[in-house]
Amino acid sequence: MTYCIGISLDDGLVLTSDSRTNAGIDHVSTYSKMHRCVTNPDRCLVIMSAGNLATTQGVIQQIRRDVLEGLPRNINTLNYLADVAEYLGDVLVNRIRKHTEQTGFVPDATLILGGQIQGRNPNIYMIYPQGNYITSSDDTPYLQIGESKYGKPVLDRFITRSASLEDAAICSLISMDSTMKSNASVGPPIEVLIYPRDQFNAPKHYKFDAEDPYLLDIRHEWANQLNQAFRSMPRLEVHAKPDGNLHTF
Repeated sequence: MTYCIGISLDDGLVLTSDSRTNAGIDHVSTYSKMHRCVTNPDRCLVIMSAGNLATTQGVIQQIRRDVLEGLPRNINTLNYLADVAEYLGDVLVNRIRKHTEQTGFVPDATLILGGQIQGRNPNIYMIYPQGNYITSSDDTPYLQIGESKYGKPVLDRFITRSASLEDAAICSLISMDSTMKSNASVGPPIEVLIYPRDQFNAPKHYKFDAEDPYLLDIRHEWANQLNQAFRSMPRLEVHAKPDGNLHTF
């Protein structure tokens, strides 16, 4: 399992992913889930993946091969992010279908595409194993794949389109830490990519190992602040009256 977050803001994009693919008792595997595509200077495209590792690696290899071979339809010839998302969906479906027909096993995977093409707005898309996709909106400026439920509440509370790139990056790290706290199948290294609008060749990429001082600071400070907030909650016995009508049988 894994966990990836894509956040679409007025000022650009924040993409965050873990690197764990297997977390058995005696075997932990790590692979990067974040792939920055080699593109023309007029665009920046990043793909994050969750699901079957062989499928996602095959998709990434096919995308690169299509560019190298100069096929008419590849990530550098399409003029809209939605068209790129549709292309990725087709590659993904073909990869899944091929191995399903050969083995009977369905190696599903899900992708998040984030980026910008010159003259268009930056945006994010989530591409399902069936090849269809959705995008973000003003009401839902972020998308998640993988083990998403534990890290969702903090995103719901703090992420809006007007949030700063730095605040969104910090929020994504808190979301990731909350997920790692509750699920051992998500783990470091954690990657964060900050993409400022219209800065095609200048995204900022960070990678945090398990004992990285900044990641530990985020974890400890968030835990301390949550503990203080909990201790300041109105006391039940002071502010609420029991009704005394417990049903008995």
